[in-house]
Amino acid sequence: MPVSVPTGLSPLDSILPDEPLLMMGAGPVPIPHRVAQANSIVINHLGDTMSQVIEQVKSMSRYVFQTESSRIMGVAGPGSAAMEMAVINLVCPGMKVLAICNGFFSDRLAEMAERVDAEVVCLKVPDGVTADPDEVREAIAKHRPAVITLVQGETSNTVLNRHLPEICRLARKHDCLVIVDAVCTLSTMPFEMDHWGVDAVITGGQKGLASIPGVSLVAFSERAWDHIRAREDRLRHWCLDAKLAHRFWNEKAYHYTAPVSGVLALHEALRLICRETLEVRFERHLRCSTALQSGIESMGLSLYTKPRDRLNSVVGINVPEGVESRRLLTHMSGVHRVEISGSFGLDIVRIGQMGEQSRSHHIFRTLHALGASLYALGVPVDIPAGVAALESTLDAYIFDGPG
Repeated sequence: MPVSVPTGLSPLDSILPDEPLLMMGAGPVPIPHRVAQANSIVINHLGDTMSQVIEQVKSMSRYVFQTESSRIMGVAGPGSAAMEMAVINLVCPGMKVLAICNGFFSDRLAEMAERVDAEVVCLKVPDGVTADPDEVREAIAKHRPAVITLVQGETSNTVLNRHLPEICRLARKHDCLVIVDAVCTLSTMPFEMDHWGVDAVITGGQKGLASIPGVSLVAFSERAWDHIRAREDRLRHWCLDAKLAHRFWNEKAYHYTAPVSGVLALHEALRLICRETLEVRFERHLRCSTALQSGIESMGLSLYTKPRDRLNSVVGINVPEGVESRRLLTHMSGVHRVEISGSFGLDIVRIGQMGEQSRSHHIFRTLHALGASLYALGVPVDIPAGVAALESTLDAYIFDGPG
């Protein structure tokens, strides 16, 4: 009996909301018009035009990663696919790995290393604080790992591993390779791959870069590439084999059909970053995030992470007592057409400050939506005070600078 044609099919415009939601969660983020336009184009993935695009993507990526490395590759997949490419190519079965775990995504790095049969030691960091370099130093001395994994910004609990440069220096002294997840931080705050001594950096398109989900980047240091090139075992993965990917990204040879539209979108996102410059972009992100945090606290709410360990690119807010986070999120999206994120087991909601999210008109709208929704749910927040604090903080940066 043949399967019948499904009924009740609807075009997208009848499924999507009449008014698009303002995406202010932990990703994906709104994308600029030029990025969306580029994502609508299809070209030959092995043609001369694509070769020019690839060369420019690598050149712009070197600026964004702050590296001279020639070992930069795109990945047809989410940031987690780039993360997996870094892990499986640098971690060999039986290798000792020190995973610095202070949240959901750093735990994911540890799990990926375990899946390739590495001997993984997890350094558990108390929730809400950054990794302590002294504890890392002790763990390195005790376990003698060959690879260290960690995140720069843990989006799950909004913690910044602010001692990342020092941890990288410790790793280099003990000849450890360092893999860093910079999905939500790259281009939103300083990251210096070469200067800090990072061996593999991964990022997704859908957060700090303000591109589309599903196309990511990974950068390997020359030291890391020497390790990859010297491996004699055959990887169990095929698509994520860096040696095979290198043939397409650096030798113009066939690997698999590249996601050309996504690569074109990534090209435009990187071009916009280069045009803005990292210095100006960092300032914009810090200004908007600091203003948003000031507005949230002035409204009568509290932030989850203490200031010295706080990640600015994703802001965590403690949900007031008596309020269910799901009801708050539903009210914000249904009534105010603003979408923010819940969390992974914590009683917090999260607002993204990455890429196009860090625009003054977006944070004013988001703060008002948050306050009005909480007020509707019975929380006596002071919305005018929050908006006034947001505005005055923005003005202070514009006229007086961050000092």
